[in-house]
Amino acid sequence: MSSEALTTSGYIKHHLSNLTYGRFPEGHEHAGHWGFAHNATDAHAMGFWAIHVDTMFWSITLGALFLLLFARVARTASTGVPSGLQNFVEWVVEFVDSIVKGTFTGRNAMVAPMALTIFVWVFLINFMDLIPVDWLPQLAGLAGSSLFGLDPHHVYMRVVPSTDPNATFGMSLAVFLLMLFYSLRIKGVGGFLSELTLHPFSSHNRLVQLLFIPINFLLEFVALLAKPLSLSLRLYGNMFAGEMIFILIALMYGGGMALGVFGGLLQIGWAIFHILIITLQAYIFMVLTVVYMDLAYQTGEH
Repeated sequence: MSSEALTTSGYIKHHLSNLTYGRFPEGHEHAGHWGFAHNATDAHAMGFWAIHVDTMFWSITLGALFLLLFARVARTASTGVPSGLQNFVEWVVEFVDSIVKGTFTGRNAMVAPMALTIFVWVFLINFMDLIPVDWLPQLAGLAGSSLFGLDPHHVYMRVVPSTDPNATFGMSLAVFLLMLFYSLRIKGVGGFLSELTLHPFSSHNRLVQLLFIPINFLLEFVALLAKPLSLSLRLYGNMFAGEMIFILIALMYGGGMALGVFGGLLQIGWAIFHILIITLQAYIFMVLTVVYMDLAYQTGEH
């Protein structure tokens, strides 16, 4: 790393920076050209169309791993004594299916596979936080230097996509759009608008009800927008905090033998505890997704 990275702040900044690809803005020495950002300033200046390459790479790779693994088990599934992997996959499928049956009251064949995909995919994404923080960034620096001639000091690699708010907001936005689609499909435009304007305050007096409409709309619209925000920020906040603790523990290895041994013990303890966190966050994201889909199907008040 560069001399800046030898400092505590430089080390933390390097590990919290995404490998960003985009178009350099006017005033930059490479203005008008596309390339990898050399620092956080470059990444910020690239604007909306910049891509976090590491987030995209690990998200797609882990999603493909999930699909290949479960497809392989499905092709080789046996009615006899199952293998350990088949037994594990069947347990996961039955677990998710029981959650969906107990939470989702509508009829939609897509919900259970979607819940399974979310649970396993988010778990795999979160699991990357258990890999030592220096291993993959150092490998990325060596690969960028040897294959593309990049300065290894400017090659960033964040391997936990859920610590990138773009990833968590993207997933929650997809869930939110599905919820809106099925709300309009099941309830109709009139039913959906009535949910936003006729609750929670109502009156048999039409004039009073008209006065309640803007108040109801404000309250319900805020509650509606809170769903994707809370879904994304909960996952992002918990995983970002976990990543920061691993980075701070890693800094202890440079403080001498005694501090390094203490840091190693802390890392083992936090990693064991973090297994519960990454599993819980995947479970919560899945359950809330199913709950939001169930809300889209509820028409009792209409």
